[in-house]
Amino acid sequence: MAKVVILSGAGISAESGISTFRDSGGLWEEYNIDEICTAGCLDWNYDQTIEFYDKRRLDIKDKLPNKAHIQIAALKEKYPDDIAIITQNVDDLFEKAGVDEVLHLHGFLREIRCMECNYLEDIGYTKLKDNWEDCPMCHNKLRPNVVFFYERAPKYEDMFLEMDDCEMLVVIGTSGNVINTDMFLTSKWSKSTVKYSILNNLEPSVAINDKLYSKVLYKKASVAIEEIVEDIENFLNVT
Repeated sequence: MAKVVILSGAGISAESGISTFRDSGGLWEEYNIDEICTAGCLDWNYDQTIEFYDKRRLDIKDKLPNKAHIQIAALKEKYPDDIAIITQNVDDLFEKAGVDEVLHLHGFLREIRCMECNYLEDIGYTKLKDNWEDCPMCHNKLRPNVVFFYERAPKYEDMFLEMDDCEMLVVIGTSGNVINTDMFLTSKWSKSTVKYSILNNLEPSVAINDKLYSKVLYKKASVAIEEIVEDIENFLNVT
């Protein structure tokens, strides 16, 4: 497992023009979130849910990685075995920046999977509705490979495994409302080996106790990234 874990949220992609359901305006205001992002919605609102994620997939097609993605990608290439990149985001900006190994905790927007046999396919930025009738393996319905609210997120198990050996934790662009990153820095996380931690957000969040972190940077990820990269390299070269 890697010594350094970089855990990112929506804030790192915001500078590339990708919005979340917490933002006002745009695609998210065209739909009722409870009807297209909640467990069970595919059972009673399948067509509209598929339509929404088809639009989201098309929306990320032209979005480009920003300075933070690019510098993290370069760092991962330089220290492939020492750095793990984990993201709550379903976009492909890290992949566009050149990262081959990204742990997507909440799924990957370019992928679809079968609701029955879990057949998985990367369809890029195409529409599921227009190009796929059913699963090519078992002929059941297909869905976006994205974790809806109240659905189980199986990749969390992989995140906890990474954290078992983590010595430096870098948190970028997350409010802490979905994943309580503080837990990795407290005694409640019995296996934690974190020696140094960095929190980078635009502003304080009521869900995060910033006093737990070794360094706190309240600024855009693209502005903070050079200092973060320098700290990571210094940490890796000393330990």
